[in-house]
Amino acid sequence: MAQKGDHILYRPLYVFDLPEELLSTITLKSQLERPAPETPLRISTPASEAGENSENADGTPTKATSCNLCRLSFASVVEQRNHVRSDLHSYNLKQKMRGLKPVGEADFEKLIGELDESLSGSQSSESDEDEEEGNKAQESTLSALLKKQAKISNPAFDEFASKKKQRGSGKPPLFWFTSPLLPENMSLGVYRAIFSDSEQEEESHIVETIRSKQFAPTPPPKVKTDGGIPLLGTNTGPHYFLCMIGGGHFAAMIVALAPKMSKKHTGADERSATVIAHKTFHRYTTRRKQGGSQSANDASKGAAHSAGSSLRRYNEAALTNEVRDLLKGWKTMIDSAELLFIRATGSTNRRTLFGPYEGQILSNNDGRNRGFPFSTRRATQNELMRAFVELTRVKQSTLDEAALTALNISESAAIPATPPPSKPPKPPKLSKEEETAALHTSQITSIIKRSKIPALLNYLKSNNIPSTFTFIPSNFHAPTPLHLAASLNAAPVVLALLTKAGADPTIMSDDARTPFSLAGDRATRDAFRVARSELGESVWDWEKSGIPAALSKLEVEKREYRERSEKAAEEKAEADRRKAETERLRKESELEEAKRMEKRVGKGKALGVLPEKTGAEKREEEARGLSPEVRARLERERRARAAEERIRRLQGS
Repeated sequence: MAQKGDHILYRPLYVFDLPEELLSTITLKSQLERPAPETPLRISTPASEAGENSENADGTPTKATSCNLCRLSFASVVEQRNHVRSDLHSYNLKQKMRGLKPVGEADFEKLIGELDESLSGSQSSESDEDEEEGNKAQESTLSALLKKQAKISNPAFDEFASKKKQRGSGKPPLFWFTSPLLPENMSLGVYRAIFSDSEQEEESHIVETIRSKQFAPTPPPKVKTDGGIPLLGTNTGPHYFLCMIGGGHFAAMIVALAPKMSKKHTGADERSATVIAHKTFHRYTTRRKQGGSQSANDASKGAAHSAGSSLRRYNEAALTNEVRDLLKGWKTMIDSAELLFIRATGSTNRRTLFGPYEGQILSNNDGRNRGFPFSTRRATQNELMRAFVELTRVKQSTLDEAALTALNISESAAIPATPPPSKPPKPPKLSKEEETAALHTSQITSIIKRSKIPALLNYLKSNNIPSTFTFIPSNFHAPTPLHLAASLNAAPVVLALLTKAGADPTIMSDDARTPFSLAGDRATRDAFRVARSELGESVWDWEKSGIPAALSKLEVEKREYRERSEKAAEEKAEADRRKAETERLRKESELEEAKRMEKRVGKGKALGVLPEKTGAEKREEEARGLSPEVRARLERERRARAAEERIRRLQGS
């Protein structure tokens, strides 16, 4: 059965190409600035924060024109709504979040009496300009009062320090909208980051901003490029610049905001993003298995002098030059971009992009700079495209009215200071028997982990601990000493617990597992089978315990002896084979060397001089008689010296 809004949501919504019927009906979803309905409005807030409907003497409900939080009543809904926007109500909300009592109007007047700001924000205004100025005054008044109280309660509070520590605007990352064409509990979300700073400040006009940013699908622009760099004079329309750098990976992309129209294989129309230009680089700059860049390691521990460190330093410089050359080639496109989305973690990566250096393109104080308001992965072209789609795709959320109200109130009452943490509940008091069992648990666990068998048996005997003893507090996977020993693969401890301490192998844990099922190696499983052989078949229900057929110690020893003999025979055969192969190679090498010497001597007699040996012959003579390990080490050192020499030549040129 089709639901309301299915004809709009049949495909993902692109924020810059929304259906016309949706554009004409969407409104910003805000609890405090929601359009007033035809019927009297009741603000759905908790009873402790806003007024609930009371009843008259005849039992009929009255209008919601009171505020239980501030203990005030109002003559009309309009006055109540104005009160919800006032400094007094906002201040009492913050008091409640701190666990403090609300204040009355007279007390609040005294608190703000020494402040320079006035309460113009709580007064009604006739024009939008006056209302905007009033809201700014309200925010400054309330923030000044809270800062003053913070200084009194904390002498070390400093306004500059507080601003420095505050990260972000404190606003939610998404704007939420609603429409009568959608289900009642559905909201549409758009990231704040895709709007300019001035557009974000004018939240009341955000819907008009979205309507002005609609772009009809167009054919992809013909962009002439030179090695991936767009040439000057290309008209691409509104576009974004996106780039990521980290771990030696760099990816950058310029993507147009106007979607392009194409055809599916079925013949249906399909909209997709238009990538104007893209480029990726990768250089080996991070230290394998250790992490971090070479420059960061040099700064903390001093410059290393290995071949790998020299190569990483060279690659870091090369990557920096490549990235800056690319940005220089894209300067026209970057300067005309609507917004710049950049991810650069670490001081080295930020210096690569933001310098300072001569002719730098990106600037730290550019108002278009944005981070990605979600987690990103390795810098690749596919990841940049995924990030662009995530930024520009409209989110859908279903949230009931009560939850939305609570969310809006918590956002409007957000304060810099965090409420005091609630005290954790005290653990229930243990009885004397439980305290004794807990002490035994800690002692037995410690002894088993150290595999102290005599100490374990003595402790169990001296304290009269039964074979059915279970740990306190309960261990879900290993509730008994035998379970614990089996899970630790302590075979001698398992055998001692079964044969000398009388441990019960049929007890199951909370996840229905016997001790035998926890054994992780053959030696521990053999210990269970040997115990079954020594104890006999009548002591325990061995089938219930899951232990296989009994196995005597003699059989275990015979099997181990046979396996050791077979392994020794295999090792001896392998050693003989290697010895014979080495001897064969030595004889072949001597024979080849003799032949070369004969040729060299004959050639020397003919010319009257002995020919000079080649580099390969010299290395072969040096390695003659050495073990393969030493030969390999000499070869690695030779290659490292050659690599360092190449790097020196490149740097010198």
